[in-house]
Amino acid sequence: MTTATPEKVSKAPPKSPQSGPVEWLRENLFNSWFNGLLTVVVGVILIASAWGLISWAFTTAQWRVVPNNLGLFMTGLYPREMYWRMWALFGMVLTLSGVSWGVLTRSSAKLLTRSMLIILGVLVALIVVIPAVTGSEEGPGLLTPLSASILVALTAITVAAAFVGRAVTQKSPGLAQWLPLAWFLSYIAALWLLGGGLGIESVRSNDWGGLVLTLILAVTGIALCFPIGVTLALGRRSELPIVRWLSVAYIELVRGTPLIAILFMGQVMIPLFLPEGARPDRIIRAIIALTIFSSAYLAENVRAGLQAVPTGQTEASISLGLNKPLTVAFIVLPQALKTAIPAVVGQFISLFQDTTLLATLGLIELLGISNSVLANPSYLGRYMEVYLFIGVIYWFFCYAMSLGSRRIEEQLNTGH
Repeated sequence: MTTATPEKVSKAPPKSPQSGPVEWLRENLFNSWFNGLLTVVVGVILIASAWGLISWAFTTAQWRVVPNNLGLFMTGLYPREMYWRMWALFGMVLTLSGVSWGVLTRSSAKLLTRSMLIILGVLVALIVVIPAVTGSEEGPGLLTPLSASILVALTAITVAAAFVGRAVTQKSPGLAQWLPLAWFLSYIAALWLLGGGLGIESVRSNDWGGLVLTLILAVTGIALCFPIGVTLALGRRSELPIVRWLSVAYIELVRGTPLIAILFMGQVMIPLFLPEGARPDRIIRAIIALTIFSSAYLAENVRAGLQAVPTGQTEASISLGLNKPLTVAFIVLPQALKTAIPAVVGQFISLFQDTTLLATLGLIELLGISNSVLANPSYLGRYMEVYLFIGVIYWFFCYAMSLGSRRIEEQLNTGH
């Protein structure tokens, strides 16, 4: 009796994944006739829009409005003879930013990531390309040679500080823990340089303006709304009814009120209930209003992170002998904040952008000083140039915050 052996079925070798730009385009953008047509139409629209913007920027736009008022855009009505304080403050912030950049990328393969190359590319375009092309007989380009030289020097300082911070923290990782303290001390130093006192001449807060005032409002609001938001989130989940009800009432009341209404209440109504000598400064009132508004939204972001932590974490910590406050502080809250990093940073970016509403209240922050510049008869109609310039500034800081949050997520392994 003969046994027939089954024929072996030959298996085709697995297809190797396609690689290369042509294969990627064919697989993602031209995998069907409809997607190919849609890609072509969208591409034509984007190219036409980009070409129109570039053609306008290099041929029609009159950029002299920017360098002629660069001091106003940066510092508002701050006295010119005290601009050395602004340069010292700017250099201090950029140095710390470079060190922080190096610390966050100390475990990465390379320092200059794709995102950082994009930011440096924008700076190079502002410093080198645009002044050379947009200059004309009527005036300089977007940046004067002096401003371009200063920006080149400050950019070099930032990159050098990043390399130093990266090298130092790779050898001594414990030094990275002192970075928040360095930022806190720099904030105190910034307020001292801006306002004066303790040996240097005082400057009224009414003379603060431009980008400096925008950053002061945003940084102070972020620093204040974060602990308040975390407290409100914990209060909303509290087992004490009175604490929970008060937290819910605050969050829902503030979230149901427009920010502009809260800003007007802070600027107009608060002084009505205080004696003449106890009226807070206009900037302080604006910071209080921004903090009240942002802390309510931040509380919901943190609460979402708290709900994402499994209840088994709490039960396990209690079984090990930790009480409820220690469990929340050392077990639950760190995990919740790691999960909520994208939402929290999104709220910080929103707060930074919300400072533009203060222009309607007479504060001369970046948008407010831009409106004042456009009111000058010499620059009537130069809306596109001015708003494009300040739009790039807002994008730069918002993208930097987004990039920093992604680096923090990578350091904390949030996705694992």
